[in-house]
Amino acid sequence: MKSSRLLSILLLLETRGRMTASELAGELEVSVRTVYRDVDALHAAGVPLYGDAGHRGGYRLLAGHRSRLTGLYAREAEALVLAGLPAAADELGLGGHFADAQLKLRAALPAPLREHVDRLRARFHIDAPGWYAEDTEAPFLPRVAEALREGRVIAVRYRRWKEPTDVDRRLAPYGLVLKAGRWYLVAAPGPRTYRVDQIIDLTVTDEEAEVPAGFDLATHWRASQRDFHARLHQGEAVVRISPRAAAGLTGAAARALAETGVPEPDGWTRATLPVESTDHAHATFLALGAEAEVLAPAELRDRVAATVRALAERYA
Repeated sequence: MKSSRLLSILLLLETRGRMTASELAGELEVSVRTVYRDVDALHAAGVPLYGDAGHRGGYRLLAGHRSRLTGLYAREAEALVLAGLPAAADELGLGGHFADAQLKLRAALPAPLREHVDRLRARFHIDAPGWYAEDTEAPFLPRVAEALREGRVIAVRYRRWKEPTDVDRRLAPYGLVLKAGRWYLVAAPGPRTYRVDQIIDLTVTDEEAEVPAGFDLATHWRASQRDFHARLHQGEAVVRISPRAAAGLTGAAARALAETGVPEPDGWTRATLPVESTDHAHATFLALGAEAEVLAPAELRDRVAATVRALAERYA
């Protein structure tokens, strides 16, 4: 966005000094013509920006000039990390700090940029959870976030799906991840992933929690997601599927259809699709009704056929 690019130009010139239009264009991945227009916009906003001609020329700010992004408290700076997700900031207990940081950031902008940002804020809204996602309360999320910021080990009572359901764990927090409206804690030992809404009791200890050098939360999360999907889809089913049903496939099933699908004369497609289990596949393919036919494995085909016969008798 233009407003973000203008701020980037200011910060680049403040930190690096004189830069040519070509250098700025390279840093911002835009054309030199765009840099010229941005410089004109900064001039119009009253920014003391000057251009020097010649071989050693370039753009520079008036000596001593600094943008007025000052006065932010620590919690406000942390809240800016979640600038695109005000609801997330509120859940983490940073809602008030987020609002204060936004006000200070807005006040620091030149008038034309401030008006532009206000227009954008009125036109864009982020609602991360899916349409049919249930609201999940995570009452201990702010305390988990506080322990994470302070680098403290937490003692939790955690509710899991298998017996025994309620277990005690001592965890060293590595990071928090917001996925589809639900918060997950990545923590040692392991590290492993825990749903924050399944924490039913929590105590922040005085013990320091050290994150290993080189640990990158985003990289770890991507790897764990790949491992999860690999473990999830360990079976396969050969199916015939109609164009209508094929259009509704998503994720791994859609990718498998594209990779293994073979068109048949009637317009349907024969493909090998990944499945989690016989139970899950049974429910999935029944939901497609007459738009799909299971060919293999025989156990799954027989089970779907038995259910269809039972339904036919019930509605006869």
